[in-house]
Amino acid sequence: MTREQRPWHASRPARALVIALTIAGLAYALMFFKGLQDIVAPVFLALNFYIVVYPLQKYLTKLKVPRAIGATISVLLVLVMIFGFFGLTAWSVAELVLLIPSYGEQLVATYQSALSFLSDIGVTSSVLQQQFQQFNVRSLIDAVYPLLTNVSLVAGLLTTVVMAVFFVAMDSMGIDRRMLMLLDVKPSLAASLGGFASGVRRYWVVATVFGLIVAVLDVIALAIIDVPLIWVWGVLAFLTNYIPNIGFVIGLIPPALLALVDSGWQSALWVVIAYSVLNFVIQSIIQPKFTGESVGVTPLVSFLSLLFWVWVLGWLGALLALPATLLLKALLVDADPKAKWVNILLASDPTTANSSTEEPPVSPVTESLGDTLGSPLGMSDSEESEESAASAADEDSLTTPHSEAEQDTSGPKN
Repeated sequence: MTREQRPWHASRPARALVIALTIAGLAYALMFFKGLQDIVAPVFLALNFYIVVYPLQKYLTKLKVPRAIGATISVLLVLVMIFGFFGLTAWSVAELVLLIPSYGEQLVATYQSALSFLSDIGVTSSVLQQQFQQFNVRSLIDAVYPLLTNVSLVAGLLTTVVMAVFFVAMDSMGIDRRMLMLLDVKPSLAASLGGFASGVRRYWVVATVFGLIVAVLDVIALAIIDVPLIWVWGVLAFLTNYIPNIGFVIGLIPPALLALVDSGWQSALWVVIAYSVLNFVIQSIIQPKFTGESVGVTPLVSFLSLLFWVWVLGWLGALLALPATLLLKALLVDADPKAKWVNILLASDPTTANSSTEEPPVSPVTESLGDTLGSPLGMSDSEESEESAASAADEDSLTTPHSEAEQDTSGPKN
């Protein structure tokens, strides 16, 4: 039987082999990224921040501001965001470390009370009692102090992020033309990348706005309960709002423990109640309405992505869990029309995910391309398309300057 006479399925590799090779390739890539997490995570963080500010750069370009100046302004804004984030984190940890010694006696008394309570209810394990009896404030300070003294680690992380921001800014000045070319070659990939950029931008903006709201309300509640260091706990609540699922718990434990040590279990209980009510109402009911389906994944997917990306990217994976999941989804699911059924399993609203797979291919490409280029401050899609086409035409004219000369020389001859 000749090759032309063979059945079409005979020349195809076995489906199981393709799946096995795909899984093996993904596993190898993830292990590779895990080994380079000190580089991959800061670079991806810089990319996320630049995606957020890119609409401003597009708006400046529309105002006839030179692209280099627009990119420079965007870089400065990203650097303010990055250093502000790490600065607030360092300040919160420093204030907490300075506070611990002043509550040394109360901490010891609280742990002694806990030990007595465990003995009263029948917990008499000698190992447990030994651990409680060996507790002292110095051991707690020794455990927290390395967070501040490891200057080289923080400096290396910030250096990588800053360098990545500059390189992303350089590439951003030509992203319009690249996306238009990608639209002609791989329209589904252009649509998926556009959806990723739009979803990441909305995620960071909404998380920031609602994080500020939650932080302000937490500060007010803690002031009413009379818990020390209310501004530190407000900053902590704002920062942990970026961590999905467990960020609320991380932001709750320190002020609740301080309230327990400072004023007793009644104050700690009120802190838990206040945080729980505010978190449920704002983050579970109101915030998803503004986030929409651009970041809408099921709670299980969100939690598993948190665990997975922390393992792959380190502690920065807690902040980048949802953006990294959106990128993986854009490349493996949204870019392949045959794999879009996976959205039904991942999306928080399966009816919306199912309907999105039935849309005509042109509409989501156009909309996603507009999101990728960053339609700034209410600019319509038609205006954005005209601007992109005009910029592409200008670049074409610069690359082919001899075309007009040929037409001018041929004109008199006719």
